[in-house]
Amino acid sequence: MKEPKILDYILLTILALIWSSAFFNIKIATYSYSPVTIAFLRIFFGAIPVVGLCLYKKIKIEAFSKDWYWFATIGIINLVIPFFLIAYGVQKVQSNLAAILMATTPLSATVLAHFFTKNEKINYIKTIGVLVGFSGIVYLFSDNILINQNNFMSAISILIGSTFYVIGGLLTLKVSNKKNENVTSSILIWATIFILPISLALSYFNPTETLMFKQDLHLSHRVDSTLSVIYLGVVPTGIAWLLRFRILKNNGLVFQAQVAYLIPIFGIILGYIFLKELITIKVLVAVAAVITGIYFVKKSNSKKVISV
Repeated sequence: MKEPKILDYILLTILALIWSSAFFNIKIATYSYSPVTIAFLRIFFGAIPVVGLCLYKKIKIEAFSKDWYWFATIGIINLVIPFFLIAYGVQKVQSNLAAILMATTPLSATVLAHFFTKNEKINYIKTIGVLVGFSGIVYLFSDNILINQNNFMSAISILIGSTFYVIGGLLTLKVSNKKNENVTSSILIWATIFILPISLALSYFNPTETLMFKQDLHLSHRVDSTLSVIYLGVVPTGIAWLLRFRILKNNGLVFQAQVAYLIPIFGIILGYIFLKELITIKVLVAVAAVITGIYFVKKSNSKKVISV
């Protein structure tokens, strides 16, 4: 891979900002839309630029090939479930907390990769990283100002959603021999097919509005919520993936993975700017712990250490 230039670092920062911006936009989207509908619209609008790229570059989309069941499974686990759980959780917690909780994906990936891959075994440095990172999350859950008995399960649902992201990433290894554009398009197509009837059914037949399901088939949605849900699909889900692919192609996975350090930081800043969200000392300590944990995990990938 080539030596990163200033433009590469600028693009990496833009990618981090885009992904970080998803959290406060999810919060705004929940003002009018249910988590199921947010998940559907995010997937649907996200598919448009990626499928469009495949058509433009004449890349064959294999969504309905002999490997369709892998695409369908990954679409459900990597998109439908986490998108729903995150939107459900953000209804009751600050968006900056979601950014911090989602930043634990490299830590969860380290643990799961130890059991489900052959060449990603855990070691002493990774163990330290995982323990430090998750100790920050445990400390964050002790912040009674932001997390209490009324939204505890909402925060847990975001953590579970982040774990499904990791599981979906591991399953993607099953189709790693295919073009990334093809794989992503196929996954988005199957995720749309799966969640569309669920979204329509729950929106139409649900007689009451709850935190989980709302009457979405009406024309009285807030403008900011509608703009946010469209943005979530087109930019953080669609365009961001294309930008990520460019960075991966030019600079490699190690360079692209540095985005994990920036997401919780930007998530806190954007949450404060757009939603005036509270930033407590425990939030700052948790972020520092998560970033430190990620640093140790990634540091261990660049050198040979003794396995546990």
